[in-house]
Amino acid sequence: MRAIILVKSPKKLIAARLRKISSISDSFPTSGQFDAVAIVDVKELSQIKEVATIIQKISGVERTETMVEVQ
Repeated sequence: MRAIILVKSPKKLIAARLRKISSISDSFPTSGQFDAVAIVDVKELSQIKEVATIIQKISGVERTETMVEVQ
């Protein structure tokens, strides 16, 4: 199961911090409303919420938005 989590954070290295989370397969900085994107690959839907909660606890993260892949 795959999801994309958009992250709003003024921290410059937020994408690098996101890549350190085990379920995140890739992360990169973006321009626009959000500052980084995290690609999440997990086995269960409930794990996506767990990853989002971990991201929200990172210092400087203002908000997240999660989009789950539909197949």
